[in-house]
This record gives sequence, C-alpha cells and structure tokens, in this order.
Amino acid sequence: MEKQALPSSCSLVLLEEKKTHLLHSAAAAANGTLVPMPAGPGGAGGAAGPEKGGAGYPERETWTRQMDFIMSCVGFAVGLGNVWRFPYLCYKNGGGVFLIPYMLIVFVGGIPIFFLEIALGQFMKAGSINVWNIAPLFKGLGYASMVIVFFCNTYYIMVLAWGFYYLIKSFNSTLPWSNCDNEWNTPSCIEIFRHQDCHNASLANATGTAAANLTNATCSELADGRSPIIEFWENKVLNISAGLDEPGQVNWELTLCLMAVWVLVYFCVWKGVKSTGKIVYFTATFPYVVLIILLVRGVTLPGSYDGIMYYIKPDWSKLGEAQVWIDAGTQIFFSYAIGLGALTALGSYNRFNNDCYKDAFMLALINSGTSFFAGFVVFSILGFMAAEQGVDISQVAESGPGLAFIAYPKAVSLMPVAPVWAALFFFMLLLLGLDSQFVGVEGFVTGILDLFPGKYYHRYRREIAVAICCLLCFIIDLSMVTQGGMYVFQLFDYYSASGMTLLWQAFWECIVVAWVYGADRFMDDVARMIGYRPFPWMKWCWSFITPCVCMGIFLFHLVNYKPLTYNNVYVYPWWGEVIGWCLALSSMLCIPVSVLYKLFRTKGTFRERWAHLTSPVWGAHHLEYMAPDTDIKSLASLSPGTDDNKVIIFESVM
Repeated sequence: MEKQALPSSCSLVLLEEKKTHLLHSAAAAANGTLVPMPAGPGGAGGAAGPEKGGAGYPERETWTRQMDFIMSCVGFAVGLGNVWRFPYLCYKNGGGVFLIPYMLIVFVGGIPIFFLEIALGQFMKAGSINVWNIAPLFKGLGYASMVIVFFCNTYYIMVLAWGFYYLIKSFNSTLPWSNCDNEWNTPSCIEIFRHQDCHNASLANATGTAAANLTNATCSELADGRSPIIEFWENKVLNISAGLDEPGQVNWELTLCLMAVWVLVYFCVWKGVKSTGKIVYFTATFPYVVLIILLVRGVTLPGSYDGIMYYIKPDWSKLGEAQVWIDAGTQIFFSYAIGLGALTALGSYNRFNNDCYKDAFMLALINSGTSFFAGFVVFSILGFMAAEQGVDISQVAESGPGLAFIAYPKAVSLMPVAPVWAALFFFMLLLLGLDSQFVGVEGFVTGILDLFPGKYYHRYRREIAVAICCLLCFIIDLSMVTQGGMYVFQLFDYYSASGMTLLWQAFWECIVVAWVYGADRFMDDVARMIGYRPFPWMKWCWSFITPCVCMGIFLFHLVNYKPLTYNNVYVYPWWGEVIGWCLALSSMLCIPVSVLYKLFRTKGTFRERWAHLTSPVWGAHHLEYMAPDTDIKSLASLSPGTDDNKVIIFESVM
C-alpha cells in the first residue's frame, strides 16, 4: 500500500548525521513538505548556505535563485563547440539534412543523459564522486569524470589564453595579421590571392614584402604561398617547433595571458555558487548580444547569401553515410558537456523539489538552438571571405581553432574598421570559453570537497582547494606555451576528453542507474522531487536506447581509429601516441578497476558482496521525505554519541 505523504505542518530537526542506510527509496513519502526548524546551541540551522550546522558540519549551499542554475548550465554547456564545430559539421554533412540525425540523437541520447546527470546531482546532493553513493560499487564513475574534467580544465584554458592574446593584439590601428610587413613573416607571405588575378598562368597583382619576387611567378608555384594570418598564428603566437620532441622555449607573452586567465577563473570560482551564479548572468548572455551584432554585420556583406546557402542547402544523399550519424552523436556529447561531472555538481546545488525535468528540455533547446544560430553568423562571414578571395567556400570553411584563429581573423581583416570587429569577436570567444572553464573548475572542486566529511571543515577550505587546482593546472599548462606546446595541446584534446572517453562514461552511467539501481526506482525518486513522473521515454532510453547509441558510436570510433597528426602533415611519434592512450585510459580504467578492487576487498559470497556494494548510502536530506510510519523506533534506539551512528531526532508539530 502506498505510504501517505507527511503533513505540511510537520517539522524535522536533524541534530547530527553520518553515514546512514536509513532509507530505502521505495519507502519514502511523495510530495512531503518539511521546514527545518531553527536549532538551539549545537543544533543544525535551517538556512542553506556556508554556515556550519550541528557538530561543525557545513550545510550545502544552494542557488540564490533558480535562474542562477539555468545560467550556469547555459554558460557551461554553450561554449566554443557550438560556434566553431557545429556549423562546420552541418555544412560538411549535408547542410539542413544534418539536423535530422542531430535531432534524433538529441532525443535518444543527449537529453536523457543530460537530465540523468542533473537529476542525480539534485537527488543525491553531492558532486561527481559522492553522487555514486547511489550504487557505491560503481563509484569509479565519479573518479573517471573527475579525471576527464581535470584534463579538460587543463587544456581548454589554452584556447582562452590564445583568445586573450588576439584580443590584446586587436587594439591596434592595423591588425598585425593583416599584412606581411612584420618580423615573423617569411618571403612566401602573400597578403591576398585572388584567382581572377592569375592571367596566362602568372600572378599580375602580388602584394607584400615578396611582391617583387612573386610578380612573374606562375600560379602553380604560388600554391605554397602562405597567408599572413597563418604566419601570425604559427610563427608569432605558437612559434611552433618541428615536432613533439622539440619543446623549445617558453613564450612569455602567452604565459602572461595564461596567468591572467587563470587568475580571472580563480576569483570567479573561489566563493562558490553564490558568486558564480551572479557572474554567469553576464558571461552567458553577452555572447548572444555579440552573435546578433555579428550576424547583422555578416548578412550585409557581399557573398553572405552564398555562404548561408552552403550552410543550410540539403544534400539528401548524406543520410546514407555512417559518418554523418557518428558526427551528430559525437557533437551532441561534446556540446552538452555530458560525462564531465560538472552538470551533476551544478544540479547538487538545486533545491530538492526543483523541476529539473523541465530544466533539462529548456537547456537542451537553448544549447542546440545556439549551435544552429551560430552557423548563420559563421557562414555569412565565410561567404564574404570566399567572395573577397575569389575561391569556393569549401576552401575557407574551417572548424575548431582553424576557424577561431585563422579563418575568422582573416575575414575581419577584410572588413572596414577591422580592429573593432576583431575585438568584438575575440571578446565573445573569451566569454564563451570562460564560463565553461570556471564551471568546469567548480565541478572538479565540488567533487574533491565532497570527499572530505564535516569534521575536516575549514573556514577557507574552498578558497584553498580552488587555488591548488588552478596552480596545478597552470603548471601543467606551461608545457603548452612552449614552441612544442601545440603538439601537447592536441594530445590532450584528441585523447584525454575525446569522444571515446565521454561515450564510455555515458554508457556506464545509463547501465548503473537503469540496471543496478533500477530505472523504475530512479523514476520514483525523480517523481518525489518534482511532484510527477517523467514520460516513460526517459526510462526506455536509460535502459536500452541510449546505451546502444553510446556503445555503437564508441565502437565505430575504435574501429576507425586514425593516428593523430598536426595539419595532416606531422605524424606523432609512437611514444606520443602511448602518452595519448595513457591519458584516455587513465579515466576509462577507473570504472572496471574500482569495481574489481571493491569486489575483492569485500568478504562473503559474490551475491552477498554485490548486494552490499550496490546498496545506496543515503544522505541527511533524504530523511526530509521519509514517511512518519517508517521505522522511527529503530532510529530513536541508536546509541547517542557513537561514531558509527549519530543521533537523529524527529519532532512532529501539529
């Protein structure tokens, strides 16, 4: 028989709590409303926040407003991939046709796991590690996500350092990458190369320092000519060496930019969600203002219509290619920030009865909508660039750093008042990456702090933890500001937080929740939080569809694995690939290794070990929706003052 909900007039006083197996979720009451009572000396206060509760245990912070959570999720999930990866994939995979596999995988993979991670964090009130107390045997999932997000925090900030460097260089009357008259340029530098300038297989109008030497050269000989923007990127910004085995010197200008960005991230994160939730109002919304301004400017440029048509023109034959579906799935897992544990950390600061189901759909709509909208901005500019250079748009279409630091800077250099547009673009790039970065750091620090119980509480423990995290990442980042730094960056990008590691993580998340803890059981828990049961589609996805999608794309990546290269020319040495696979396996092996370790360390038969290690470890907040007829006598009979079981007192006031 279904248990009755607690009356709204009931109050609960939780004096002290440690680890308790007090509550089975099937015995919890639905829709109970409890108001924590003010506690006397030594009792627990009712307000959520950093103040200490009874016996020195700090209560978990909550968002000041629910919009803080929404903005933080938007800031984290909507990042550089929406602007520099999705538009290119859309163009490459059949234009508007790409939206068919993209939207299909959004509903069978993206939204279900996005909702699962937020709901798990909200239900367990814990970061990416302790959230798996829901099935302690698989706590390795938490350690895996911590490893992935740590690697992400380490290399992702390099993009911000490069963007900050370009932003500083934009405040010049002449953009340094717009001409060939700089110390870092080579004799092969050509400022502009138009096909219509080739007459009788010779170049009539060459410009730049090498103009005198190149005027009578044939167009075929000029195929190896280099653009000033490429030379600025490779010779000035990166000062790139010949390979991974030649680290070279440290670029001190880039090092200062890197240090400045890390300091900014630290002061955005050090006070927790109370400060982070305010900062994201600006960092998450202002990029949309810049995107709208750039779109208005882009569509007024010659050639913009052709660029947009290249972006959305459907090519129905592409639907039959497996790579199109794989690209759609990989892009969703990247842009939705799935498997990193940061969404779980953000959800853990929600109120327990927050409607995270509606939040998940709204955030998914914002994420995918931003990706599609950014495509119009990017391709209107690329269309103009192709028209100016007299080439097909396929020759200027880029993705990733190639779009951010080569194609787009080249395009803005062709516009009137170029420094203004360059500064606006790189400021947007900085904000897009910045909120993703500090929410990633927040997720990592939350997971670390949750490992330490209340007895280790220190007034400045968050500030110290954030400082250690930022300093450790900065030290590792020093290897990426050397002449060989780009090769190190690509190793991290290709292996440590690649599609394979995220897909592996998402697969096991679904398996553990749906088959170990129980999909129906978790649906009940969600219903107790939000007041109604989500559509059964979620349960079906967690149990069958999403794991199959994840494992299918994972196996495709594995079968079609190609060794890492730089610019399709430099092939990484064998020991470089070994380092890359060590980065990937360092997170992937956390799951099976921790399972085997716990099983071997526990005594009893396999059935007894499994039953013990998959029994959830509940937190204090779960008691807030216990039914009054739950075994209260057994709770009251616990020995006061023991280490294993702290006293729990319930008080009902009619």
